[in-house]
Amino acid sequence: MTVRLRRAFCLVALSLPLAFPLIFPALAQDAVVPQSDQQVKLSFAPVVKAVSPSVVNVYATRVEAQATSPFANDPFFSRFFGDQYFQSRPRESKALGSGVIVDGGGLILTNRHVIEGATDVRIALSDGREFAVDVVVQDAQTDLAVLKVRDPGDATFPAITFADSDGLEVGDLVLAIGNPFGVGQTVTSGIVSALARTGVESSNYEFFIQTDAAINPGNSGGALVDMDGHLVGINTAIYSQSGGSVGIGFAIPANMAKLVAEAGVTGGQIVRPWFGAKMQAVSADIAASLGMSAPHGALITEVAPGGPADKAGFRSGDVILSVDGFKTDDPSAFNFRLATRPLGEVTKLEWLRAGTTQTTDFTVAAAPAPGPDALATIDGNSRFSGVTVRQVDPALAEEKGLPYDTSGVIVTEVSSGSPAEIMGLQVDDIILALNDVTIDTARTFKDLAAQRVRTWQIILQRDGRISRAIVSG
Repeated sequence: MTVRLRRAFCLVALSLPLAFPLIFPALAQDAVVPQSDQQVKLSFAPVVKAVSPSVVNVYATRVEAQATSPFANDPFFSRFFGDQYFQSRPRESKALGSGVIVDGGGLILTNRHVIEGATDVRIALSDGREFAVDVVVQDAQTDLAVLKVRDPGDATFPAITFADSDGLEVGDLVLAIGNPFGVGQTVTSGIVSALARTGVESSNYEFFIQTDAAINPGNSGGALVDMDGHLVGINTAIYSQSGGSVGIGFAIPANMAKLVAEAGVTGGQIVRPWFGAKMQAVSADIAASLGMSAPHGALITEVAPGGPADKAGFRSGDVILSVDGFKTDDPSAFNFRLATRPLGEVTKLEWLRAGTTQTTDFTVAAAPAPGPDALATIDGNSRFSGVTVRQVDPALAEEKGLPYDTSGVIVTEVSSGSPAEIMGLQVDDIILALNDVTIDTARTFKDLAAQRVRTWQIILQRDGRISRAIVSG
């Protein structure tokens, strides 16, 4: 199929090498005269027939609380009618999306935003079969999720083959397959419009494939495939002022999606490489000050003490230019390249310091896992019962956008209806001190939280602001 398509597209340029032999020498070698009507005819049907069974519709049901009156939050009306009059009622909402079968045992890759907060998720195959699924992986950093068929029985599932998305080039033909607006499985065609797009979504690994293949609401989580019928990306977002396709769609590259899919297969957590440095894009002014001919690369602004970058000899002011020969135009490109490298692999980093370009063999490593003493869950008869905290370390500080020397413990979980939630604690709050005692470890917090006191004086940081509160013990 691939050869036939390439030959068909060569027909347009068949006469060019005769007139311009010096300008287009490659075409003179590759052009082949069609030998049959089948070679002249251009059709994506064989690709679609091979791939469409691997693309599913995803139906996510959410149960949300909805106020019975627009005056529910008005204290004036609550005073006269009572809070019970304005009690919220559960409301069911449904979300439609798409997914891609990545394992014959019934694993499906989709976007996290398709199933986020869902209480029930089902999939429908192209042949009409429906299955209930469980969510086994939710990765907020890539906006990807992995679903698993709950009771497959004797059913088998046609899994798609991953392509190497690093082999894509602008201009390559691609097909987008999904369930736009819930009308059913739909195929659209286009080309790769651009690569390594950033600024599309607020995720940790922005490195999107841009395509003009029509992508609409409902296509999220669907497949972007090449002419070999291999998965090159997961359709994720569109640029549109109307909500419909305007020919600017974005897909997560297959090389990143494959890592999340493999975590679903193994049932393990996603462990990513950690460089241990904060970066910023190189502007024109910075490039001029560094003697660079053009602004590109990832400028290191801060290095985590004892982290992999520090051990490899990097320091503030260095500029990472490429990873294994792939140019890094900005920090997002560097983060993507490093994230798709296996742990323990030696990768070549090209970088600039004081006008001199150097190369370093960098061993890809993960951030140190938090030890048991770095975590604490409070239960029992405590004002903080229901909260789980983690001691802030450099890797966690980087993930949360905090300075490397941040101290304290960060709230990672608050149980619904617990005393901690009633008190007002929220996920990502950083508890700095309790009753004038500085919180520097999770053990310190746990020991203090177990005490019986009349009042608690709490100093915490939320959204970059430090606040103080006094609550009863």
